[in-house]
Amino acid sequence: MMMAWIAVAAGGAVGSILRYGLSLAANSPGLPAGTWLANIIGSFLIGMLSVWGKEQGILPPQVYLLFATGVMGGFTTFSTFSLEVISFWGDGQILRGTVYALLSLAAGLLACAAGVWMARHWS
Repeated sequence: MMMAWIAVAAGGAVGSILRYGLSLAANSPGLPAGTWLANIIGSFLIGMLSVWGKEQGILPPQVYLLFATGVMGGFTTFSTFSLEVISFWGDGQILRGTVYALLSLAAGLLACAAGVWMARHWS
């Protein structure tokens, strides 16, 4: 049981560092591309991990926790995304915030579905 907690914590640390690096590399004023990319990439990867870990049992439970719960939990940024949308709206950029939210949701769902599909066909 303690190993599960350690796996999640270690993965969360790695995911957070990766997200921070991506934000530094991709964000620009008024365009939170790093957040968007983290959510899309994370959605794709968690789709694949769910197939390999939960559906097919390829990944041992601790490895699944390390990557799906830990790394992806630290890497994806839904809370930051939510704040960015609210900030756009609060700044009077209703259309920009709405488009950003809808594109993020659609792309995240498509990326997750693609990850599930790819994992099922690569296994």
